[in-house]
Amino acid sequence: MLSRGDFLQTTAVAAAGTAASREVAQAPAGRGKVKMRWFGGGVYELATLDDSAIVLVDAWIWNNTGWTAFGIEKPPELQSAAAYAAHLKSRNPQFVLVALTHDHGDHIGDYFELLPALVAAGLPVMTTGQSDLMRVGLVPKFKVANLDMATLVANKGAAMNFGGETTHGTIHAWLVPAVHSTGLGYPPAGFIIDIGGTRVYASGDTDYFGDMRDLGKRYQPQIAVVCTGNGAFTMGPNDAAMTVKAFGVSHAVPVHYAHNPLVLGIHAGDQFAAAVAKTSPQTTVTVMHPGQIITIA
Repeated sequence: MLSRGDFLQTTAVAAAGTAASREVAQAPAGRGKVKMRWFGGGVYELATLDDSAIVLVDAWIWNNTGWTAFGIEKPPELQSAAAYAAHLKSRNPQFVLVALTHDHGDHIGDYFELLPALVAAGLPVMTTGQSDLMRVGLVPKFKVANLDMATLVANKGAAMNFGGETTHGTIHAWLVPAVHSTGLGYPPAGFIIDIGGTRVYASGDTDYFGDMRDLGKRYQPQIAVVCTGNGAFTMGPNDAAMTVKAFGVSHAVPVHYAHNPLVLGIHAGDQFAAAVAKTSPQTTVTVMHPGQIITIA
């Protein structure tokens, strides 16, 4: 039997090991390059330059209404689940991760049409999101779609909770809080995503909140993709600029605007760039249009 002193020492060592195992991996020492393609609204794709790793942040693509205000026609590969799956297949990725921030229609709208198409195409796909949303709230829809959650959802179907990690090949993602709402009542989220030697903060839908500064220190992302649309649902350009400053990123991209009448229109991106120039002048801003592909170094 252990003495009380031996017990306390053993417990302390075990606790230290647990804490160490939960520490966030150090931000990439070098600076890689990542491609981004905006699909309108708050939905976009991140990829390595060779397309070996692809992350889709939310899934509202062929039904996405974020193109109309820009007067841009959606290209063929983004007009159906089958077309997008074939497009991804042609790029020969080794890992595809679909990261779901929450269950509002402009984020999850095509999710249960997309996943079966990716699986049917034989793509190396995994999906993740907040654990209770995935393990409880969306279970009936996974069953209707005839999807095996144990193999498709990260962490053997458990997904992830705040501070938790998903690893899919060379892709690593952590779940971080967002201040928003959801249809089923499970917590909304953002992500920190490591891809191609670059760490990205994907805000999801959120307002500005004070813990963003601590999250920036903890995860040290280099890029922030932030909601900017204001209106009825999320923070607007000025608060999004405060978010960029809090996270201390060197590059930022505004999203989640011009996709419905209750958010700011196509000029929100330029308004965000002007606000960042004042609030965080060391940060480079790239304002995109739907369908555009950029490389961020």
